[in-house]
Amino acid sequence: MIKAAFLSLTRREQIYVLIMVAVVGLWLLYQLGLAPASSARQQLVENNRAAIALLARVDAKATELISLRELSKNQNSGSLVSAVSRSSELAGLPVRRLQPNSRGEVQVRYEGVNYDDLARWLHQIELVEGLLVVEASITQAGRSGGVNASVRVARPT
Repeated sequence: MIKAAFLSLTRREQIYVLIMVAVVGLWLLYQLGLAPASSARQQLVENNRAAIALLARVDAKATELISLRELSKNQNSGSLVSAVSRSSELAGLPVRRLQPNSRGEVQVRYEGVNYDDLARWLHQIELVEGLLVVEASITQAGRSGGVNASVRVARPT
């Protein structure tokens, strides 16, 4: 039926119909395929820009962290024994024994100290002072909340 209607048209009208079919076909191809792909591409570009901005912020924070660690190392470049002794004193933990060993570590012994104070000191020594707790042995002392502890501390390598 469509073929018969097409063949009944003059040659010029047939060319016009073919051109119209081609134009409509290209328009449909654009609307169904290229336009959604273009908007998806634009969304990917926006996502990339956001990721680049986030990466720049992360790089800035990492650089700041590295410089703060270097500053902390320079400030704490004194002996490990004095750093541990000073931090224990600031935390209110009386040191029973403080003994350096041949591996560059310091062993600290506490007796009858408050567990919460010891936990705060361990947090302080690792995160603020930048030292490494190699080993910690904590046992219950005679009183409630009291502990005996033996802790080995070293500088990170």
